[in-house]
Amino acid sequence: MPLYEYDCAACGARFERLQPVADRESVSCSTCGSEDVRRLLSVIGGMTGRAAPPAPVCGQGACPACS
Repeated sequence: MPLYEYDCAACGARFERLQPVADRESVSCSTCGSEDVRRLLSVIGGMTGRAAPPAPVCGQGACPACS
């Protein structure tokens, strides 16, 4: 079951809710109870099977102090 993140227009709170993909019922703010909420786009993390590139090392022009 996906975890959705919401933003409340009434009070500005952000909250998360576990909700089935097919569930289209209205969502109310967990802080103030308002139904004036919008679902936010979330970044999906995953594994590609490839190793991450090595982190830059200071002295190679990778940071403001040494470039």
